[in-house]
Amino acid sequence: MNPAAAANQKEEFKLKDTKPQLGERWPHGGTRGGGGWISSERATSTYDLVEQMFYLYVRVVKAKDLPTNPVTGTIDPYVEVKLGNYKGKTQHFEKKPNPEWHQVFAFSKEKIQSSILEVFVRDREMVGRDDYIGRVIFDMNEVPTRVPPDSPLAPQWYRLEDRRGESKVRGEVMLAVWMGTQADEAFPDAWHTDASSVQGEGVFNIRSKVYVSPKLWYLRVNVIEAQDVEPHDKSQLPQAFVKAQVGNQILKTKVCPQKTLNPMWNEDLIFVAAEPFEEQLYLTVENKVTSAKDEVMGRIILPLHIFERRLDHRAVHSKWFNLEKFGFGALEGDKRHELKFSSRIHLRVCLEGAYHVLDESTMYISDQRPTARQLWKNPIGILEVGILSAQGLQPMKNKEGKGSTDAYCVAKYGQKWVRTRTIIESLNPKWNEQYTWEVYDPCTVITLGVFDNNHLGGSGGKNDSRIGKVRIRLSTLETDKIYTHSYPLLVLQPSGLKKMGELQLAVRFTCLSLANMIYLYSHPLLPKMHYLHPFTVNQLDSLRYQAMNIVAVRLGRAEPPLRKEAVEYMLDVDSHMWSMRRSKANFFRIVSLFSGVIAMSKWLGEVCQWKNPITTILVHVLFFILICYPELILPTMFLYMFLIGVWNYRYRPRHPPHMDTKLSWAEVAHPDELDEEFDTFPTSKAQDVIRMRYDRLRSVAGRIQTVVGDMATQGERFLALLSWRDPRATSLFVLFCLVAAVALYVTPFKIMALVAGLYWLRHPRFRSKLPSVPSNFFRRLPSRADSML
Repeated sequence: MNPAAAANQKEEFKLKDTKPQLGERWPHGGTRGGGGWISSERATSTYDLVEQMFYLYVRVVKAKDLPTNPVTGTIDPYVEVKLGNYKGKTQHFEKKPNPEWHQVFAFSKEKIQSSILEVFVRDREMVGRDDYIGRVIFDMNEVPTRVPPDSPLAPQWYRLEDRRGESKVRGEVMLAVWMGTQADEAFPDAWHTDASSVQGEGVFNIRSKVYVSPKLWYLRVNVIEAQDVEPHDKSQLPQAFVKAQVGNQILKTKVCPQKTLNPMWNEDLIFVAAEPFEEQLYLTVENKVTSAKDEVMGRIILPLHIFERRLDHRAVHSKWFNLEKFGFGALEGDKRHELKFSSRIHLRVCLEGAYHVLDESTMYISDQRPTARQLWKNPIGILEVGILSAQGLQPMKNKEGKGSTDAYCVAKYGQKWVRTRTIIESLNPKWNEQYTWEVYDPCTVITLGVFDNNHLGGSGGKNDSRIGKVRIRLSTLETDKIYTHSYPLLVLQPSGLKKMGELQLAVRFTCLSLANMIYLYSHPLLPKMHYLHPFTVNQLDSLRYQAMNIVAVRLGRAEPPLRKEAVEYMLDVDSHMWSMRRSKANFFRIVSLFSGVIAMSKWLGEVCQWKNPITTILVHVLFFILICYPELILPTMFLYMFLIGVWNYRYRPRHPPHMDTKLSWAEVAHPDELDEEFDTFPTSKAQDVIRMRYDRLRSVAGRIQTVVGDMATQGERFLALLSWRDPRATSLFVLFCLVAAVALYVTPFKIMALVAGLYWLRHPRFRSKLPSVPSNFFRRLPSRADSML
């Protein structure tokens, strides 16, 4: 790639400023008093973050007194709404002369090519052409405009006309026709003109929808002990453990170390459960007969709603539960349900309401509230997002020999998910939909993803394809400011980094209470129970994975469903998987983090080497001032940081952060590394490829191993100063400490600091190129590396 093309590509991957015409603006005046026309421009507050889109709405309510077919004596009526080349049809009712439809049709004003709206009532015929019953004609120039928040336009009865429009015929239809915008409440459920190619159940998959994540709880099962458990072989004492299952989650206690009829464990097993509680807690007490064989000695099934809901760290009362008999043969099947009162288990079970159930990566967390609603604080702000449009999307599939994309956008913040309507066969879709969220913590992230809808032909079809994703951290936004930017939609594929298009957004973060927001910055990120009774890292990873699965399954059961692949992409379900590219990116993040310290040390080295004599003399002067007035050291440091902060205010970021391809190490990633990143787990690659990658991983791990070993060596040398592992070295160091203590007692600290500073800043003429005495002494100290195999 030549330099000019590389520069253009870098520009393509950057955020772009946009200036869309936001807000609702209505034309001057009107005709016939026109039901809602106003005489001045007006921007409403409900839809002020999107571009206005006009639609012609036709509400078909019902019909009455329709004539029956003279041959069959019945009628199967339906309504056809026609505007130019666009047609929309209601469902038909069999043998019903007074049908009710209650259906709304929406025609985009941009696509209107006719000055006449026709509404036909027809009788469906099984064979041949449908019979014409009558029609109603509207002149587009006479259609009134409705301005929210006006009440909905009242439908009226219209007499049907014959084909020529010369006379009225029998039958009436109730209609309402008006011009409105996407702010109209009829908009979400309306039939749109661009959906004319969608068949069957696919119509439900293109509508905009708001979803709410299921309410998640942590279920804590404290397995304390069991009494009088009996193995099948009564001559051997059992070595018992407990297996617990909730839905697909299975956890086991450790095996009781003693073989006994009354085993004790006192272990906590943590599960994720979602309301409404459909699963049950299934517990079995099992005997570890051999390493490969377990036998069930008793079981119990408990519904989750019987357990106490805990809102703090107070103790929950424990209970004894009787175990059911288990393991009887077919001849004794009637005894299977008898309670064995001699065997019982001691449990302490509760639903934890004071924790926040993590269902997304903690790096991009969007909600930190505890499960129990009574523990929520008041919101500190409002987040409003206008999802305007996408530009230059890549064709995701072929339809009739040409590339096309059926795009929709999903946004997730807190427990609320939103999904825009699907724009059919457009590489530059315009949604112009606005959504609002309550904000409880500014240090959270909203995630927006764009997908290609593959379920327009009905319930079948492959998975919806990813087009790209955008994250915006709310704490990086200024309050009460509208950000209008075009975000690049970048996707990493096995073939490399690819720009799939751009997503145009308008974002505004409104602060409700500045005092509460500032107060939050001093509080912990998660509810206090996460710190009073924390989970282990392994537990959190496992619980997060289970919570993600539950959310994906529940949202996939909604109507229309939010597909599992979309939910998993939004929640970064695979963010914990190994990636050589991501590892390199994190390493260079650490390097850049210490770049300031490294630059400072280089500058101090140049000062000590007298590279610039004037700078070194000024440092000497500053050093003498601080020695004479040590109480100025801390105020000087804080004043210096204050001045740096004020100076950097001029260069503060003017736009939200976005996906950085250079930081992600995506532009220069090796194809094999990307292929490894997209590999399944467990791997599905050929054996020679796996061997090559394993050897590469060993070489990387070998270098890491060497660095970790060097760090351990330095730490052990420091401990060896006083450990007498090297008696001569420790004797010298102890003697030096005694002399230093006496000297420091006798000599004022300012003089010691002055002498040390002057020695450190001495001229290169008085320096040796050999290592210093303390460095030589330290490197001679022993470490435990000699004792390693």
